[in-house]
Amino acid sequence: MLRCLMLIPLLFALAACQGPQVQRDFDPTRDFSAYRAWGWQEPALQYRPDDPRIKSDLTEQRIRAAIAEQLDQQGLRPATAGQAADLKVQAWYIVDQRTQQYTTTSGAWGNPWYGYWGGPMFTDTRTIDYQVGTLQIDLYDAADGKLVWRGSAEQTLSNRQGTPEQRAGSMRELVTRVLSQYPPR
Repeated sequence: MLRCLMLIPLLFALAACQGPQVQRDFDPTRDFSAYRAWGWQEPALQYRPDDPRIKSDLTEQRIRAAIAEQLDQQGLRPATAGQAADLKVQAWYIVDQRTQQYTTTSGAWGNPWYGYWGGPMFTDTRTIDYQVGTLQIDLYDAADGKLVWRGSAEQTLSNRQGTPEQRAGSMRELVTRVLSQYPPR
């Protein structure tokens, strides 16, 4: 029972890490309504670290498809052959190793008004290592090559990878969170 009670703060802290942390920045002097067509700025997707466990053609396909789908929902269409793109799109997928420590104290009981009494105090410190994936999407003005909008979001990565459908769904959710901030309002 005591172990279960000690895990509750840990679960709340991990749940707080799961919350959407979307960040964005943009050039307020740009007229975003003028952007209608987009194309990829090559390399379309870059990875940090350049690790084959992270970098794969399958991951790139999922990210590219999710970005194309969300840009379409935002009213932007892919530039066709012979048509110039208004925006160039480039993405970064960054994986960081993070560590958090949680300390719990237990063992004393009694009335705080009269002082605690009872058994000895126990302190338990646990260290949790986990990975966080950050997807950053940059939009460049195709005419002058300047960055006009940047959005990013993080998600805690699971040790269990899941099925290809689950991986694609997870990537779609992440891209949706990032591009929900476009165009700037």
